[in-house]
Amino acid sequence: METTKNKLSPYAEGFFKRLSNYLDTKLYFFGSIQRNDFIVNGSDIDVDIFTDNEASTISKLQNFLNLKKENFKKIVLYTYLTKKVVYGHKITYDEPLHNLSVEICIFNENVKEYVLKDHKYKTNLPFYVSFFLIIIKTLYYKFGILPKKIYMKLKRFFMDNMINGEKQDFIVFQ
Repeated sequence: METTKNKLSPYAEGFFKRLSNYLDTKLYFFGSIQRNDFIVNGSDIDVDIFTDNEASTISKLQNFLNLKKENFKKIVLYTYLTKKVVYGHKITYDEPLHNLSVEICIFNENVKEYVLKDHKYKTNLPFYVSFFLIIIKTLYYKFGILPKKIYMKLKRFFMDNMINGEKQDFIVFQ
């Protein structure tokens, strides 16, 4: 998952290369960038970073992204496949001028196996889930006729309930 199924824009490709070099670590892409429901100039790009020193990585990200520490949220993730609870941090970063929206999750290296296994599992969605996601994303991103609240609710429903009927628990602390 160090590469993407969908092509990144030249700007995004450069951004992620600079970020990886700056942090001196690999970036792991997951989510719609790895699936058929990715919408260019709409969908965000999800990235996992694994580190032995989360505090140091967060400080480096603060500097690279020019963000405050308060922007980093603590998260708890229950991994469906391995039945593990893992802790980490999450940051959302946007550059509207370059149509770049990124969601970065920072985890300790010791949970890498669990997180990547779960994220890889949600890469190969059943056809009907992909079909519905493409429809709602097109209505939301391309036509702007689906309100964000409804879009998010529908997306969660399809991702949580229509893949083996299992809900994925992901909690963000403010």
